[in-house]
Amino acid sequence: MKKYLIIGNPLSHSLSPDLHKYWFKKNNISASYQANEIKDNELEIITTRIRKKEIDGINITLPYKKMIIPFLDEIINDAKDTNSVNIVYLNEEDKLIGENTDVYGLQAGYFNKIIEKNKNYKALVLGAGGVAPSIIFALIKSNVADITLSNRTYEKSLFLKSRFPKIKLVKWNEINKNIREFDLIVNGTSLGLKNGNEFDFLFNDVKKNLIYIDTIYNPLQTKMIKHLKKKNIKTFNGLDMFIYQGQKSFYLWNKINPEVNDELITLLESKIK
Repeated sequence: MKKYLIIGNPLSHSLSPDLHKYWFKKNNISASYQANEIKDNELEIITTRIRKKEIDGINITLPYKKMIIPFLDEIINDAKDTNSVNIVYLNEEDKLIGENTDVYGLQAGYFNKIIEKNKNYKALVLGAGGVAPSIIFALIKSNVADITLSNRTYEKSLFLKSRFPKIKLVKWNEINKNIREFDLIVNGTSLGLKNGNEFDFLFNDVKKNLIYIDTIYNPLQTKMIKHLKKKNIKTFNGLDMFIYQGQKSFYLWNKINPEVNDELITLLESKIK
């Protein structure tokens, strides 16, 4: 039986085991998938177990998407451009490979559907943590050139500015001053997460045709999403990104592209309380 894990801390919110177990069953694959909440000093232990083929692959979530990189032989594709890894596996040469499927998740879940060609979008990305480089790079790949980043700690956003020099920075307490100029806002912070902190402000003076995307999927409707829905703003929660990043992970491990269907979405939504 194949063995897969998701590692991170905390992991109580993760639906990854439910997602992959559903696809294993649908595709007649004998495999297990478990959530493994770890400490920083366990990264080397986990990667060594993959090298020994005791584990077939892992997904990585906060706070380890960057911290795992020194333990890998190579990072490729979108992971190289974002310096962010959320899937690890052994390749045919037994090299430990890190990839990023978050970028694909963002594109397949949202940007490929909502971003129109030949339209100049102004995007605002909130947060400079684990998912932020993937959001920025997915926007760039989707031909969005005008990207502004804001983070609660301004200094942390400077690192992303060095990686993506064309992005603009705005201080957190100045976001609302020019909020009306943005066509697209993507929340990559943990603000709004179940049992977590909330935004200490709400977006009010926004464009009527604004699109707001939250990478959080628990709850399905954050306080900000509920607020914007009352203004008839088009909003998306983080479930689509989660499902499609998982779809690509499943493909990289099993060379099967699993189906995303209503049954799966209903199952996942039922797990979110």
